[in-house]
Amino acid sequence: MTRPFEPKGAQPEALSTFKKAAQNDGIKPPDQGLTATSETAQRPDNLADQEKAAAEILGGNTVGDRKKVDDAILRRAKSDKRDV
Repeated sequence: MTRPFEPKGAQPEALSTFKKAAQNDGIKPPDQGLTATSETAQRPDNLADQEKAAAEILGGNTVGDRKKVDDAILRRAKSDKRDV
């Protein structure tokens, strides 16, 4: 019987993964593995804010509203409390 794979450490944050994929022609970069780095670690902010930003980014991309997407990304970047 094969043991299921268990990553060591935290997994990358979903929004970071989406951002990296968007910057790489829609494909997750091969150097972004299953374990979070300082660049892709969970952000220490409010989950409701994260969900709102994700909804705005996905919704804006769905309807082609690039300004809405860019504004949500900028708000997200300003609220990033990580020391990177």
